[in-house]
Amino acid sequence: MAGKPKLHYTKGRGKMESIRWLLAAAGVEFEEDFIETKEDLEKLRNDGSLLFQQVPMVEIDGMKMVQTRAILGYIAAKHNLYGKDLKERAWIDMYVEGTTDLMGMIMPLPFQTAEVKEKNLALIIERAKTRYFPVYEKALKDHGHDYLVGNKLSWADIQLLEAILMAEECQADILSAFPLLQAFKGRISNIPTIKKFLQPGSQRKPPTDEKSVARVRAIFNF
Repeated sequence: MAGKPKLHYTKGRGKMESIRWLLAAAGVEFEEDFIETKEDLEKLRNDGSLLFQQVPMVEIDGMKMVQTRAILGYIAAKHNLYGKDLKERAWIDMYVEGTTDLMGMIMPLPFQTAEVKEKNLALIIERAKTRYFPVYEKALKDHGHDYLVGNKLSWADIQLLEAILMAEECQADILSAFPLLQAFKGRISNIPTIKKFLQPGSQRKPPTDEKSVARVRAIFNF
């Protein structure tokens, strides 16, 4: 029997958080080996563990996988969260890329100056309400099912919930004009594996604070 996946990253959310979400939703237990110093990162680079000298890195099924998208795609396919055919997979990919773009705007906020952060926060809220969330609201309406693709939980649903919760940290009532997304959030949050991940004490990481920012800057030299 294969061991638990082992995740190599800092103690923060970053690009590893979507991987944590997907594993947790799939009911997969995983271990974390935190990178806490520049030396920890150099050790991984020097021993050949990082294909492109970058993290996230996940040890899974005898591989040392890098590149967030590749890792997520592998986990989704392995745990039957990637649609039943090529067409469903294409829709899942499109929906996932949309939430990846939105979360990619939110993720750098704690590392920005107050002035830049204020400007970008306004842009994020505007984009979420006009570019991203209307797409998912319409998808749920047109599809007529509880899930974005097919009638079954997929990677797209899991990552949309993650993106919704991140966006609500930017503006608490950001879903006020999207009743179907509000209902979706409630449904997906109550799936047992996801409900467990959302409880205190899980491996879900908190929002990035100043201490985390300082640690990440020291490890990655920026």
